[in-house]
Amino acid sequence: MQGIGLWSPQLAGFDAFRRQLAGETSSTTQARPSALALSPNERRRAPESVLVAIEAASQAVAASGRTTDNLACIFASAYGDQATTDYMCRVLARVPTELSPTRFHNSVHNASAGYWTIATGCRAPSSAVCAGNASFGAGLLEAVVLACADNRPVLLVCSDTAGTGPLGELIGCTRVFGCALVLSPGTTTGLGLRLSTMTLPAHPSSMTAECRAWMQDNPTAESLPLLAMLATGQGDCRLVASKHLGLHVQMETNA
Repeated sequence: MQGIGLWSPQLAGFDAFRRQLAGETSSTTQARPSALALSPNERRRAPESVLVAIEAASQAVAASGRTTDNLACIFASAYGDQATTDYMCRVLARVPTELSPTRFHNSVHNASAGYWTIATGCRAPSSAVCAGNASFGAGLLEAVVLACADNRPVLLVCSDTAGTGPLGELIGCTRVFGCALVLSPGTTTGLGLRLSTMTLPAHPSSMTAECRAWMQDNPTAESLPLLAMLATGQGDCRLVASKHLGLHVQMETNA
Protein backbone atom coordinates (compact mmCIF):
# COMPACT_ATOMS: atom_id res chain seq x y z
CA MET A 1 0.00 0.00 0.00
CA GLN A 2 1.74 3.14 -1.21
CA GLY A 3 -0.89 5.86 -1.17
CA ILE A 4 -4.26 6.60 0.42
CA GLY A 5 -6.85 9.25 -0.47
CA LEU A 6 -10.16 10.09 1.16
CA TRP A 7 -12.77 12.81 0.71
CA SER A 8 -16.13 13.73 2.20
CA PRO A 9 -17.57 17.12 3.13
CA GLN A 10 -16.65 16.36 6.76
CA LEU A 11 -13.24 14.73 6.13
CA ALA A 12 -11.12 16.32 3.42
CA GLY A 13 -8.31 13.76 3.58
CA PHE A 14 -6.86 10.66 5.18
CA ASP A 15 -5.00 12.67 7.83
CA ALA A 16 -8.32 14.18 8.96
CA PHE A 17 -9.75 10.68 9.27
CA ARG A 18 -6.73 9.55 11.28
CA ARG A 19 -7.16 12.49 13.67
CA GLN A 20 -10.84 11.70 14.07
CA LEU A 21 -10.02 8.11 15.04
CA ALA A 22 -7.57 9.48 17.61
CA GLY A 23 -10.42 11.39 19.24
CA GLU A 24 -9.67 14.85 17.88
CA THR A 25 -12.64 16.96 16.83
CA SER A 26 -12.78 19.37 13.94
CA SER A 27 -15.47 21.68 12.64
CA THR A 28 -13.77 22.04 9.25
CA THR A 29 -16.03 21.25 6.32
CA GLN A 30 -15.48 21.48 2.58
CA ALA A 31 -18.60 21.62 0.43
CA ARG A 32 -16.89 20.81 -2.87
CA PRO A 33 -13.81 18.70 -3.71
CA SER A 34 -10.86 20.58 -5.18
CA ALA A 35 -10.22 18.01 -7.96
CA LEU A 36 -7.30 20.08 -9.25
CA ALA A 37 -6.26 17.30 -11.65
CA LEU A 38 -9.07 18.54 -13.88
CA SER A 39 -8.84 21.71 -15.92
CA PRO A 40 -11.03 24.63 -14.76
CA ASN A 41 -13.52 23.99 -17.59
CA GLU A 42 -13.78 20.31 -16.72
CA ARG A 43 -14.22 21.08 -13.03
CA ARG A 44 -17.12 23.38 -13.85
CA ARG A 45 -19.02 20.84 -15.92
CA ALA A 46 -18.11 17.65 -14.02
CA PRO A 47 -20.77 16.31 -11.64
CA GLU A 48 -20.14 15.81 -7.94
CA SER A 49 -19.58 12.07 -8.40
CA VAL A 50 -16.64 12.72 -10.71
CA LEU A 51 -15.15 15.48 -8.53
CA VAL A 52 -15.18 13.24 -5.44
CA ALA A 53 -13.52 10.36 -7.30
CA ILE A 54 -10.88 12.60 -8.89
CA GLU A 55 -10.04 14.27 -5.56
CA ALA A 56 -9.59 10.95 -3.75
CA ALA A 57 -7.52 9.57 -6.63
CA SER A 58 -5.29 12.66 -6.71
CA GLN A 59 -4.60 12.41 -2.98
CA ALA A 60 -3.66 8.73 -3.20
CA VAL A 61 -1.36 9.19 -6.19
CA ALA A 62 0.34 12.21 -4.60
CA ALA A 63 0.94 10.21 -1.41
CA SER A 64 2.38 7.30 -3.42
CA GLY A 65 4.90 9.47 -5.25
CA ARG A 66 4.03 7.75 -8.54
CA THR A 67 3.21 9.29 -11.90
CA THR A 68 -0.17 8.78 -13.50
CA ASP A 69 0.69 8.17 -17.15
CA ASN A 70 1.21 4.41 -16.73
CA LEU A 71 -0.79 3.73 -13.58
CA ALA A 72 -3.57 1.20 -14.17
CA CYS A 73 -6.80 2.23 -12.49
CA ILE A 74 -10.07 0.74 -11.31
CA PHE A 75 -13.03 2.98 -10.46
CA ALA A 76 -15.76 1.39 -8.35
CA SER A 77 -19.16 2.75 -7.36
CA ALA A 78 -22.38 1.19 -6.17
CA TYR A 79 -24.70 3.69 -7.87
CA GLY A 80 -22.65 5.98 -10.10
CA ASP A 81 -24.04 9.51 -10.47
CA GLN A 82 -27.48 9.30 -8.85
CA ALA A 83 -28.32 12.96 -9.48
CA THR A 84 -27.71 12.55 -13.21
CA THR A 85 -29.70 9.31 -13.30
CA ASP A 86 -32.62 11.03 -11.58
CA TYR A 87 -32.40 13.93 -14.05
CA MET A 88 -32.40 11.61 -17.06
CA CYS A 89 -35.37 9.61 -15.82
CA ARG A 90 -37.39 12.79 -15.24
CA VAL A 91 -36.56 14.31 -18.64
CA LEU A 92 -37.06 11.10 -20.62
CA ALA A 93 -40.46 10.61 -19.00
CA ARG A 94 -41.67 14.13 -19.83
CA VAL A 95 -39.70 15.89 -22.59
CA PRO A 96 -37.11 13.46 -24.01
CA THR A 97 -36.04 15.85 -26.77
CA GLU A 98 -34.65 18.20 -24.11
CA LEU A 99 -32.14 15.70 -22.74
CA SER A 100 -28.74 17.36 -22.30
CA PRO A 101 -25.92 15.58 -24.21
CA THR A 102 -23.48 16.66 -21.50
CA ARG A 103 -25.62 15.23 -18.71
CA PHE A 104 -26.01 12.00 -20.70
CA HIS A 105 -22.23 11.85 -21.12
CA ASN A 106 -21.85 12.03 -17.34
CA SER A 107 -24.39 9.26 -16.70
CA VAL A 108 -22.21 6.33 -17.79
CA HIS A 109 -20.70 4.28 -14.99
CA ASN A 110 -17.11 4.79 -16.16
CA ALA A 111 -17.43 8.60 -16.38
CA SER A 112 -14.94 9.14 -13.54
CA ALA A 113 -12.42 6.80 -15.17
CA GLY A 114 -12.78 8.72 -18.42
CA TYR A 115 -12.28 12.12 -16.79
CA TRP A 116 -9.25 10.80 -14.87
CA THR A 117 -7.43 9.12 -17.75
CA ILE A 118 -7.94 12.09 -20.07
CA ALA A 119 -6.93 14.68 -17.47
CA THR A 120 -3.79 12.80 -16.39
CA GLY A 121 -2.78 11.44 -19.79
CA CYS A 122 -3.03 7.90 -18.46
CA ARG A 123 -2.62 5.23 -21.15
CA ALA A 124 -2.67 2.25 -18.80
CA PRO A 125 -5.68 -0.09 -18.54
CA SER A 126 -8.75 1.27 -16.73
CA SER A 127 -12.05 -0.31 -15.77
CA ALA A 128 -15.24 0.40 -13.84
CA VAL A 129 -16.74 -1.91 -11.21
CA CYS A 130 -20.25 -2.06 -9.75
CA ALA A 131 -21.33 -4.60 -7.12
CA GLY A 132 -23.91 -2.81 -4.97
CA ASN A 133 -22.90 -2.55 -1.33
CA ALA A 134 -19.95 -4.85 -2.09
CA SER A 135 -18.48 -2.47 -4.69
CA PHE A 136 -15.45 -1.49 -2.61
CA GLY A 137 -14.58 -5.09 -1.76
CA ALA A 138 -15.11 -6.22 -5.36
CA GLY A 139 -12.96 -3.36 -6.61
CA LEU A 140 -10.23 -4.17 -4.10
CA LEU A 141 -10.20 -7.81 -5.15
CA GLU A 142 -9.93 -6.87 -8.83
CA ALA A 143 -7.18 -4.34 -8.11
CA VAL A 144 -5.13 -6.84 -6.10
CA VAL A 145 -5.51 -9.54 -8.76
CA LEU A 146 -4.48 -7.12 -11.52
CA ALA A 147 -1.52 -5.82 -9.53
CA CYS A 148 -0.22 -9.33 -8.82
CA ALA A 149 -1.00 -10.79 -12.27
CA ASP A 150 0.70 -7.96 -14.17
CA ASN A 151 3.24 -7.09 -11.45
CA ARG A 152 2.32 -3.43 -11.67
CA PRO A 153 0.94 -0.71 -9.38
CA VAL A 154 -2.81 -0.17 -9.54
CA LEU A 155 -4.97 2.76 -8.44
CA LEU A 156 -8.30 1.80 -6.87
CA VAL A 157 -10.94 4.51 -6.47
CA CYS A 158 -14.37 4.00 -4.93
CA SER A 159 -17.00 6.71 -4.42
CA ASP A 160 -20.72 7.32 -4.06
CA THR A 161 -22.77 10.48 -3.65
CA ALA A 162 -26.15 11.16 -2.10
CA GLY A 163 -29.22 10.10 -4.04
CA THR A 164 -32.02 12.38 -5.17
CA GLY A 165 -35.62 11.89 -6.21
CA PRO A 166 -37.51 8.57 -6.10
CA LEU A 167 -34.31 6.60 -6.77
CA GLY A 168 -32.57 8.25 -3.83
CA GLU A 169 -35.48 7.39 -1.55
CA LEU A 170 -35.33 3.76 -2.67
CA ILE A 171 -31.57 3.36 -2.33
CA GLY A 172 -31.08 5.35 0.88
CA CYS A 173 -27.58 6.66 0.09
CA THR A 174 -27.62 9.99 1.93
CA ARG A 175 -23.94 10.91 2.33
CA VAL A 176 -21.00 11.72 0.06
CA PHE A 177 -17.86 9.64 0.44
CA GLY A 178 -14.90 8.63 -1.70
CA CYS A 179 -11.59 6.87 -1.12
CA ALA A 180 -8.61 5.71 -3.15
CA LEU A 181 -5.64 3.38 -2.70
CA VAL A 182 -2.45 2.86 -4.69
CA LEU A 183 -1.54 -0.82 -4.46
CA SER A 184 1.80 -2.21 -5.58
CA PRO A 185 3.03 -5.81 -5.25
CA GLY A 186 6.42 -6.76 -3.93
CA THR A 187 7.52 -3.33 -2.69
CA THR A 188 9.45 -2.60 0.49
CA THR A 189 7.91 0.85 0.96
CA GLY A 190 4.49 1.68 2.37
CA LEU A 191 2.24 -0.60 4.38
CA GLY A 192 2.35 -4.34 3.74
CA LEU A 193 -0.99 -6.11 3.41
CA ARG A 194 -2.04 -9.72 3.09
CA LEU A 195 -5.40 -10.52 1.52
CA SER A 196 -7.28 -13.82 1.51
CA THR A 197 -10.81 -14.78 0.48
CA MET A 198 -13.40 -16.43 2.71
CA THR A 199 -16.98 -17.59 2.52
CA LEU A 200 -19.61 -15.34 4.04
CA PRO A 201 -21.11 -14.80 6.53
CA ALA A 202 -18.17 -13.69 8.60
CA HIS A 203 -17.96 -11.75 11.84
CA PRO A 204 -18.05 -8.02 11.00
CA SER A 205 -15.07 -5.85 11.77
CA SER A 206 -15.28 -3.76 14.94
CA MET A 207 -16.04 -0.10 14.16
CA THR A 208 -17.09 3.01 16.03
CA ALA A 209 -20.75 4.00 16.09
CA GLU A 210 -20.01 6.95 13.81
CA CYS A 211 -18.30 4.73 11.23
CA ARG A 212 -21.16 2.25 11.35
CA ALA A 213 -23.56 5.12 10.64
CA TRP A 214 -21.49 6.08 7.61
CA MET A 215 -21.57 2.49 6.37
CA GLN A 216 -25.37 2.50 6.54
CA ASP A 217 -25.65 5.76 4.60
CA ASN A 218 -23.07 5.25 1.83
CA PRO A 219 -21.89 1.95 0.32
CA THR A 220 -18.37 3.24 -0.33
CA ALA A 221 -18.03 3.65 3.45
CA GLU A 222 -17.74 -0.16 3.55
CA SER A 223 -14.06 0.72 3.07
CA LEU A 224 -13.86 2.25 6.56
CA PRO A 225 -12.72 -0.94 8.36
CA LEU A 226 -9.72 -1.11 6.01
CA LEU A 227 -9.05 2.63 6.21
CA ALA A 228 -9.17 2.49 10.01
CA MET A 229 -6.70 -0.40 9.99
CA LEU A 230 -4.37 1.55 7.72
CA ALA A 231 -4.69 4.63 9.94
CA THR A 232 -3.59 2.72 13.04
CA GLY A 233 -1.06 0.55 11.20
CA GLN A 234 -2.16 -2.66 12.88
CA GLY A 235 -4.84 -5.33 13.07
CA ASP A 236 -7.03 -6.91 10.42
CA CYS A 237 -10.46 -6.39 8.87
CA ARG A 238 -13.12 -8.17 6.88
CA LEU A 239 -14.81 -6.81 3.78
CA VAL A 240 -17.65 -8.00 1.56
CA ALA A 241 -16.74 -8.65 -2.09
CA SER A 242 -19.98 -10.31 -3.26
CA LYS A 243 -23.09 -11.98 -1.91
CA HIS A 244 -21.12 -15.07 -0.88
CA LEU A 245 -17.47 -13.93 -0.89
CA GLY A 246 -15.60 -12.00 1.78
CA LEU A 247 -12.05 -10.66 2.04
CA HIS A 248 -9.81 -10.94 5.08
CA VAL A 249 -7.14 -8.22 5.05
CA GLN A 250 -4.23 -8.32 7.49
CA MET A 251 -1.27 -6.05 8.15
CA GLU A 252 2.07 -7.67 7.35
CA THR A 253 4.04 -7.79 10.59
CA ASN A 254 7.37 -7.40 8.79
CA ALA A 255 6.29 -4.37 6.74
